[in-house]
Amino acid sequence: MADPQWRPSTRAPQLWAINAALMWIPVFIAQIVWGFVDGRWTTWPHIAVFVVCLAVALTHVLVVPQWRYRVHRWEISADAVYTKTGWFTQERRIAPISRVQTVDTERGPIDRMLGLATVTVTTASSAGAVTITALDREVADRTVAQLTEIAGRNVGDAT
Repeated sequence: MADPQWRPSTRAPQLWAINAALMWIPVFIAQIVWGFVDGRWTTWPHIAVFVVCLAVALTHVLVVPQWRYRVHRWEISADAVYTKTGWFTQERRIAPISRVQTVDTERGPIDRMLGLATVTVTTASSAGAVTITALDREVADRTVAQLTEIAGRNVGDAT
């Protein structure tokens, strides 16, 4: 089977980079506090920890979002919802439309700032919901409407 055809928004890497940067802020604050408590900013442990954290943070903020964007795909057909996600560990999910129970849209503060949304398709599956992240708001709204319409035509109990 071919990979799903559609990518997230072109602003997805920006969203993922901002989220990664926000995750690293407490780490660097902790290093500043450690420097004040210890009082010796230029000792090798401080410098070594800072350099390692900076290298990992820069990779997480600059490289990982681009890598994720190259991998993330999604598609909806009359029969199923397909996703491919990940950057280090990649996952493919196929959820039959007959198993769809709910379709939700989520827009966090950074998503709203960038005009993005996440669509979550809850299914009768032990693997959990299928999530399509970082869609343009209009695309997310059309996707929810399309999934709702397709699922409404499908006969079944979604179990």
